[in-house]
Amino acid sequence: MRRHTLSIFLFLCVLTALPLCLGRVKGVTSSLKKALHVKGSGDVKTTNMTALQMHASFFDRDKDGIITMKETYQGMRALGYNYAISVASALFINGALSRKTRPPETPATITLPIYINNIKNGKHGSDTDAYDSNGRFVPKKFEKIFKKYAKTNPNALTEGELDNMLQGNKDAGDTTGQIAARAEWNLLYRIAKDKDGLLQKDTVRGVYDGSLFFKLEQKRLSSKNKKT
Repeated sequence: MRRHTLSIFLFLCVLTALPLCLGRVKGVTSSLKKALHVKGSGDVKTTNMTALQMHASFFDRDKDGIITMKETYQGMRALGYNYAISVASALFINGALSRKTRPPETPATITLPIYINNIKNGKHGSDTDAYDSNGRFVPKKFEKIFKKYAKTNPNALTEGELDNMLQGNKDAGDTTGQIAARAEWNLLYRIAKDKDGLLQKDTVRGVYDGSLFFKLEQKRLSSKNKKT
């Protein structure tokens, strides 16, 4: 099932990113590789950020308020994902969110930047609703995940229970949201499950404010340093 989902995910990356890159950006003459290095200014405030903004800020590697495709790729690699998944994620995530988060009167660019200040506009359907419409964390919705689906262990999800949750969260006719939600949770399970194959509640909680990402990056860096 996960392989099938990732295949669809990779296919959607192309469908999502190419029209945005080629159809809406005028005068594109540089290569994608060169474009990944272009930066901007999103002017994100580091105080009073919503949980969703903090979640996204992990991928803002230079802390300028904008997440370029290069930074999404770097963030995915920092979490331990391989080259193919990281490239696909950069295409899909930035392709899906750039237009939705771009401020009015701001021209589109080949880098498909995501503006963290407007990240709430990028929420998709068929998910847990643990973020409200403004990107704030909703504890009751988070607790509902485990009350409803954690049958084996009240504080963790098995792979099967995770699949049940994704099935239960489906919104009718929302194919894009369903695939996005499945890709996000399956990718999370891939790197955050414990030795028993469980996705712990405390681990999932750290996803919503991005704190888990920093922990995983530090853990990976520490592991690398020990080997050297």
